Amino acid sequence: MRRLALALILMLGFLAPGQAVQAQELQALLQTHAGEIAKPSRKRVGAVLEDLVASGLPGMPVFLERWRDKGVWRNKESGLFFFAEAAGDTLTLNDVDTGAGSTGPKSEFAQLKPNGGVRRVIGTALVEFQLSDPDLTRRTSAVASIARRPEASQLGPLVASIEGEADPDLKARKIQLANFLSARFADTLEARIEAIESLSNDTSVEARSVLNLILTTKAGVAVTAPDGNMARLLDPGADPDVFYAQLVDADLAPPRTPPQAIRAALEANIDAGRVAGIPVAQLNTNVTRQKAYAKLAEAGLAPPLVTVADRDAALAAHVFFELYDERNPAITQAAEAALSTVEQSVAFAQTVDLALDGLSLASIYFLAAIGLAITFGVMGVINMAHGEFIMMGAYTGYVVQLFIPDYTVSILVALPIAFALTFGAGVTMERLVIRHLYHRPLETLLATFGISIALQQLAKNIFGTQARPLTSPGWLDGAWVISDVIQISYIRIAIFVLALIFLALILYVLKRTRLGLEVRAVTQNPGMAASMGINPDRINMLTFGFGSGIAGIAGVAIGLYAKVTSEMGADYIVQSFMTVVVGGVGNVWGTLAGASMIGFLQKGIEWLNPSNTLAAQTYMILFIILFIQFRPKGIVVLKGRAAAD
Repeated sequence: MRRLALALILMLGFLAPGQAVQAQELQALLQTHAGEIAKPSRKRVGAVLEDLVASGLPGMPVFLERWRDKGVWRNKESGLFFFAEAAGDTLTLNDVDTGAGSTGPKSEFAQLKPNGGVRRVIGTALVEFQLSDPDLTRRTSAVASIARRPEASQLGPLVASIEGEADPDLKARKIQLANFLSARFADTLEARIEAIESLSNDTSVEARSVLNLILTTKAGVAVTAPDGNMARLLDPGADPDVFYAQLVDADLAPPRTPPQAIRAALEANIDAGRVAGIPVAQLNTNVTRQKAYAKLAEAGLAPPLVTVADRDAALAAHVFFELYDERNPAITQAAEAALSTVEQSVAFAQTVDLALDGLSLASIYFLAAIGLAITFGVMGVINMAHGEFIMMGAYTGYVVQLFIPDYTVSILVALPIAFALTFGAGVTMERLVIRHLYHRPLETLLATFGISIALQQLAKNIFGTQARPLTSPGWLDGAWVISDVIQISYIRIAIFVLALIFLALILYVLKRTRLGLEVRAVTQNPGMAASMGINPDRINMLTFGFGSGIAGIAGVAIGLYAKVTSEMGADYIVQSFMTVVVGGVGNVWGTLAGASMIGFLQKGIEWLNPSNTLAAQTYMILFIILFIQFRPKGIVVLKGRAAAD
């Protein structure tokens, strides 16, 4: 290690070039180990590499790379080594010292082909050079190589390279990796404990892996508890058969006699209709079969029978334990404390991450349902085609992007176009169909369901059945990474912000505009509103169009996150109705509360049952059904007409 450290210092340039390059050339040095280099083995290559690295020759890193990558050839006659590349039967040769080029017939040279184990050893030695290479890419690759296969010999060179590291991100990575290696391989107890304690603030998977490696255990069994760093004593009563099998594997107890062996022994010793004096007709229970087998064992006609009592006695006579592979108790105690702290931090971070996921899903449901909340709340119309208005908005965004390649501009243009298109579609639908079906909910449901099927088929005829891309702007790519556990995509953040904008806009329209005043009047008491000069028929038309237009804008936003197909509306219609009903019909704050409840509930159930999202949705629907039984008017109860219904 002293010679290797000296070589690294030379490579870093702390000594003058004249001191770094020794009189002996690389080719001459290679010839002193020609046999080991030409046919290396994992046992002998270490000594060869130590001499090569300690030479400090400037061409050594390149030679190690080419040797590892099978790019070194040896002349069969002279024994000289060359860098070479094959082209048919000819080799393009380069001198290992000067790099001078030449050619030669392939038949006169032998390619050096170190095996996988030797290449790993060469790679480890090469990493030490690459840690201080002028090329940032090579330094990054060296650090990644250490992270994949950490070894005690890498700690010194890694620490030595930290001070001279110019790239701040790579320097931070080197410090973190050196901390990982110190926790496992530092020379002193104090250094290891200090490194382990520092890991209590690191929630990364790598840090937890290091702590778990320190806390690895090995199970064992003995007559008395052995000396060593005991992790825990095990209770054999938890699973007697498993622990007894451990006794058998350790040759501390005879194997249990399986029922098949008992049956075979009894069948082999039938004599005149009896087995060990017991009539065959009586061997119809386990007790009598074991009794007959025990008599055969006493007579030496079968192996001894191991009963449950024998098993329990053997278990009681032995100690089952787990010993830490790490022999120093102070190290494992520090690792256990650090791991406990990390797991608590990870649990908190996972809770926060789950809450962010729930908030994100709630914002999507709010966008999908707010238009339905307005139409359903004001008009009492069960609009099963609401999901198709979302689909129309998403396809509008796709078409706009075909003409405007700038994704940011195209999204800004698509939002008002989607609103206008779906507003017009909603008004048309209300004038032609809905106005004739007021106060007839069953007919309205059937009619709008038929319209939804027609709109889906129309979309398939125009755009086909394949999903169409609605591409988000580049600044929405990636995710906001708060920690190793907490992160959320920028698209979901954008949808959440858009939901807040929608909430503020709708509240402004309903609270601060004449249209909003008239909508609220018709919602609370349509008869009184009509007597005050408000036209409920006109309000219903505008309200239905306004709700449909909002669904179109929501479709553009949802299309950035979900697939854009003719069936995408069906994915949100059920959740939209649940959101409206649970939150409270016709109330914006109720829709927000319902979306939040359903979003958090669905994410919570998916976390409990991550392997089956369909089951999670089923459980969520059952919960909502029970919730409605106890609160039929939803979380936020609407005053006026809804209160009188």
